[in-house]
Amino acid sequence: MQTNLAEFIKGTPEGLEAESILRTCVHCGFCTATCPTYQLLGDELDGPRGRIYLIKQVLEGRQATEKTRQHLDRCLTCRSCESTCPSGVQYGRLVDIGRHVVEAQVPRRGADRVVRWLLKEFVPRAGLFGAAMSMGRLVKPALPAMLKDKVPDARPAGAWPASRHSRKMIALAGCAQPSMAPSINAATARVLDALGISLVEMPGAGCCGAVRYHLNDQQGGLADARRNIDAWWPGVERGEIEAVVMTASGCGVQVKDYGHLLRGDAAYADKAARISEMTLDISEILSREAEALETLLRARPAQAPEKLAFHAPCTLQHGLRIRGTVERLLEAAGYELTPVADSHLCCGSAGTYSLLQPALSKQLRSNKLAALEAGGAGRIASANIGCISHLEAGTATPVVHWVEMLEARLR
Repeated sequence: MQTNLAEFIKGTPEGLEAESILRTCVHCGFCTATCPTYQLLGDELDGPRGRIYLIKQVLEGRQATEKTRQHLDRCLTCRSCESTCPSGVQYGRLVDIGRHVVEAQVPRRGADRVVRWLLKEFVPRAGLFGAAMSMGRLVKPALPAMLKDKVPDARPAGAWPASRHSRKMIALAGCAQPSMAPSINAATARVLDALGISLVEMPGAGCCGAVRYHLNDQQGGLADARRNIDAWWPGVERGEIEAVVMTASGCGVQVKDYGHLLRGDAAYADKAARISEMTLDISEILSREAEALETLLRARPAQAPEKLAFHAPCTLQHGLRIRGTVERLLEAAGYELTPVADSHLCCGSAGTYSLLQPALSKQLRSNKLAALEAGGAGRIASANIGCISHLEAGTATPVVHWVEMLEARLR
């Protein structure tokens, strides 16, 4: 794709990156076949290729409009298009740049601006979010349907093993997961403890930065990243920490990108690159420990097979490019996985998307749940707290994190 960037962005780090990405695109349109919003709306401008054209036009000097912003807002940033693209177009990074420029040209107003401000200031603060979640559970019957969907029932965490092993790993607590499902990290800690690894959460670490970053507060997202690096670095520097473990694939994508996001920060570039290298999804950790894990499972009493449907979050399969790993671990634990049609498509959660684009989000959730429940599974497992919360609000079928299912077999 030929480009002729406008003076306002030509030669800047963002401009150079955007130009490189744009020139990779060959207009083939393979991406439209796997784009959830294009499939629903049938509009070229609501697919990756159309959005790339819109971003290109704006970067070349054409004034953005509210219509431009609307088409970019409708993008889930699921990155399914990246998995399909034969040219390796880094669409996710391009759309972040495009949204930033478009929003500067077409500022938000009224309720749209207020809602987005509340989300980026409220959700990343784990203490505030947790207090609101506790209050929400108390008054849940009286809440409007849209808010009620976002208040899951409490999940007891269970015991967290004492730190007693020489092998140590850090877990990111995050912002929403500690109050919505503390059981996830606790179950992970128990599984790793059984494998001779102690899992710890470091004081001072919090939101991965994705919420702010993808709500166009890039500086706020980078500040969250620096705070997490500061919390983790002492243990990393002393060589005490083997890995930074992600139990939410959405957070994993963001933390794995710290090295890129902070590459221009002289004080943090090297640290951020090191943290990105050390960051692994829990499925990657357990895959590396597969032999020891299978030994533990064989030592447990045999259990009847249970049908389970696995929903692979977009951040896991398209962002982290982890495919088939969780499924193999669950099958090794004795679960019978049911087939899921169109498993590459998004469930509609996509961070704050379910609140900002509720109609499209619910449509995608209905389609996803139909596919997940078609095989008659008694439970649904996923790998990201946002997807888990979103899916369980639309079905009576229990939805859990897959590591909780694995821990149940070990227990």
